[in-house]
Amino acid sequence: MNNRWALALVFAVFAVFLFWFVSVRQSLLFMVGMGLGAVLAGARFGFTTGWRHLIERRDASGVFAQLLLLAIAAAFSMPLLASFPTELSAALGPPSISLLIGALVFGAAMQIADGCGSGTLYKAGLGIPLNMAILPLFALGSFLGSAHLGWWLDLGQIQPIGLVTEVGLSGALGLTYLGLALIGLAAWGWSKTSGGSRSLFSKSLLIGAVLIALLAVLNLVIAGQPWGVVYGFGLWAAKIAQASNLFDPATNAFWSQPVNATALQQSVFLDLTSITNIGILAGALWIFSRNKTGKSNPLTSQQWIVGLIAGFLLGYSSRLAFGCNVGAMVSGISTGSIHGWIWVVMAFLGSLVGVRIRRYFGY
Repeated sequence: MNNRWALALVFAVFAVFLFWFVSVRQSLLFMVGMGLGAVLAGARFGFTTGWRHLIERRDASGVFAQLLLLAIAAAFSMPLLASFPTELSAALGPPSISLLIGALVFGAAMQIADGCGSGTLYKAGLGIPLNMAILPLFALGSFLGSAHLGWWLDLGQIQPIGLVTEVGLSGALGLTYLGLALIGLAAWGWSKTSGGSRSLFSKSLLIGAVLIALLAVLNLVIAGQPWGVVYGFGLWAAKIAQASNLFDPATNAFWSQPVNATALQQSVFLDLTSITNIGILAGALWIFSRNKTGKSNPLTSQQWIVGLIAGFLLGYSSRLAFGCNVGAMVSGISTGSIHGWIWVVMAFLGSLVGVRIRRYFGY
């Protein structure tokens, strides 16, 4: 109990510090991140686990919770984007070769590493050893992916496509709900196959989905951009590389862009994604202080090596794919980006491979 009150005091002081010395917005985003971390950790809302349970157990409860999350987030986000097109931005990424390859690799790697971007964050906050070790490698991979992104995009890309802009609000919502319904039918059919557990709904996951969706919308309103994770990781590693004189951002196509160059020069506390990531870690740590849920099965040396390699690939591939389950799937689909739908298809195909690799190494 004393530890929990001490943590609460530390988090409150940090929120006041942000409010007083940085900005009201950053303080609010930290609290939104804490809410996301607490819900993700408290409900054990895992995007990776939901997909794996559908593939291996015919348990669709995790996927149905994710569909509910997307439906609620889209219901709020798309009208907001249509009403405030200059104040708010969608999570748009270009359909490209890098998206196809990045999402495919990410889908496999997240199953091996047992976590996507948000999953790695909240499980690290819960004190799970593998995810704690993966976090810096995820950041390194994200940085290197951003440094190489220009080369990957030269392989082929088209301009980002936003449904709200292209077909209007009603068309965007209609197409989004049609897509979610088709995925739901496919998941329902898969769960009904022979030998399946036929699970469709989990109360804790559904409550988690509603809360995460509302917090994601709140993030959009406060930040002016959708919830993301991966950019913050890459920025942290880029700052370390720059401070160590190992990297000159002026020579790189990605980090020499004005918005990214500015982020490198400013305090990390001014970065919208970073402050939310810090909040997610804090929220998960709060849950850990209450439940002590950080225990995990011991891993062999081989499992550690494979897991750490997968963690690095998570970072690299997510940058190529313009996001992870949060930035590409949740934020992409809920704000009408076509790249989010492409990401889901490729990442699920990757997960089909990833669960088999995971099983082979005995995770």
